[in-house]
Amino acid sequence: MKTSAMALAIAVAFTGCAMLEPRLPAAQADIPVSWPLPEAGSAPVADAPSVADIGWRDFFVDERLEQVIAQALENNRDLRVAVLNVERAQAQYRIARADRVPALGVTGQMERVGGDVPTTEQYSVTLGVSAFELDLFGRVRNLSHAALQRYLSTEQSQRSAQLALVAQVAGSWLSLGADEQALSIARDTLTSYEESLGLAEKMFEFGATSALQLNQTRTLVESARADVARYTGQVAQGRNALNLLVGQPVDASLLPTELDLASSGIDALPAGVPSDVLLRRPDVMAAEYQLRSANANIGAARAAFFPSIRLTGGVGSASGELSGLFESGTKIWSFTPQISLPIFQGGALRANLGMANADRDIALAQYEKAIQSGFAEVADGLALSQTLAQQRTAMEALLAAAQQAHDLSQARYDAGMDSFLVLLDARRNLYSARQGLVAVQLAEQANRIGLYKALGGGWVETAGTTP
Repeated sequence: MKTSAMALAIAVAFTGCAMLEPRLPAAQADIPVSWPLPEAGSAPVADAPSVADIGWRDFFVDERLEQVIAQALENNRDLRVAVLNVERAQAQYRIARADRVPALGVTGQMERVGGDVPTTEQYSVTLGVSAFELDLFGRVRNLSHAALQRYLSTEQSQRSAQLALVAQVAGSWLSLGADEQALSIARDTLTSYEESLGLAEKMFEFGATSALQLNQTRTLVESARADVARYTGQVAQGRNALNLLVGQPVDASLLPTELDLASSGIDALPAGVPSDVLLRRPDVMAAEYQLRSANANIGAARAAFFPSIRLTGGVGSASGELSGLFESGTKIWSFTPQISLPIFQGGALRANLGMANADRDIALAQYEKAIQSGFAEVADGLALSQTLAQQRTAMEALLAAAQQAHDLSQARYDAGMDSFLVLLDARRNLYSARQGLVAVQLAEQANRIGLYKALGGGWVETAGTTP
């Protein structure tokens, strides 16, 4: 009879849990099944969907950059907080899960009563259960499930933080290399202009050139000197930013001296990548777990409308003398079931259910927004991958033309065939083309890293292995 009653209670508990927690609503992100790609240069590749599985050590091939990223993953304070948040969420889940099993405890008590009556003493020791709730309608189970989903969401948030950190460190490292290269170009240009200014000053002393030409040369020198100062400041800021991301000063041997175009080992990502790869992004998975947690809380809020049964009981020994506490004839037991049926709560239960439903709808909207944001990031990255490649090709051609125009202008000026203004423009165009090419190359590398991050890559160290 007892076995049948227990089986019935378990069946009611699981049935009630299944009935009270609603079906998880399907997300309606309304995104295409694939990203819009430019027609040119979009050859599909069979292994394209595995981009998210490429570890950052496989994506970045520069050993210096790999060491800097590894140091950041070890020392970055924001990532350390994210890891500790995972441990905290795991502890919270264990606390919630513990409510699903009875908690045993031993209680010792001494009671002395006196006054106008003779003083009496009573000693007791009891082993028992205190206020264990029979989860007939799944309230405790749903609360435990909600805590589990929050823990899983926090774990994915930690992975998302790691992904963002890898991308930030790589982007800062490349930006520092671009600033170093721009500074080097500015210094070389300043040196060349200073030599031209020295020659112009000597020619002016002998009357071989005008004051206008001399001051025009000075404008080139001062402009280049201002750029040197500006890029020097940017390099210092870049180093400070990189140190902050890494969490400690980065050794000078690990810093770039120029923009390395081979820092990433993967070319522009191909076409044929399905949009459902977004569901593997850590931030999207975190939003999904938050949705599941909010949905479980609805089941707990619904269960609060039904009666709750709590059991308190124990066995032990009681005696009027401490020395005879465990002697024969002192055994005691107690069994105190308590049932609570909500009748009037001033609308609190219904309001709590309404709030749980609203939280679930908010989590659903945030989940859909996470998918849409991820789609937009990938679509933007894929669109820029071709246009930036075209810009780089154009800038390379521009630099070649500017270099040739400068050389011809210099030769014609030396031969007395062109004025100094023509040479002045040629020098400015060449300097601008050199700096412009560095900026486009940096933008292309940064977009490649951003696209790798947007597709969910970067939170594993090597392919298929978590760090």
